Amino acid sequence: MLKLTYTENQLSLDYSKQSLEDWINTRVLVSIRSATSIHIEFSTASFLVPASCLTDLEKVSSENIVELCRCDAESVEVVLKGIWVTSEVESETGVFVTEIEDKTKFLLQKFDRKISYHA
Repeated sequence: MLKLTYTENQLSLDYSKQSLEDWINTRVLVSIRSATSIHIEFSTASFLVPASCLTDLEKVSSENIVELCRCDAESVEVVLKGIWVTSEVESETGVFVTEIEDKTKFLLQKFDRKISYHA
């Protein structure tokens, strides 16, 4: 599972062996037990990687990669489909989770320090 955490100022990527379903179930239980609201919806998320990553990304096939789009000479946008989890419906901060193949995960880990997000 790939987890992207969007905050006001940054994006962080985390990888977990935990299944997507188990992670969602745990989040719902924590929300219920702590009496806090939770909003869950199917969505897409995107982040930028250096353009030099495009060839490697095109070689891997992940059913959750929706699109690879060259933004400019220096960057490529990776668009993923998955689940958006936040405490408020209109919030721009939250957690996006998706299942990806191991080879895609390892490739993204390779470029982890080069991934960027601009709010």
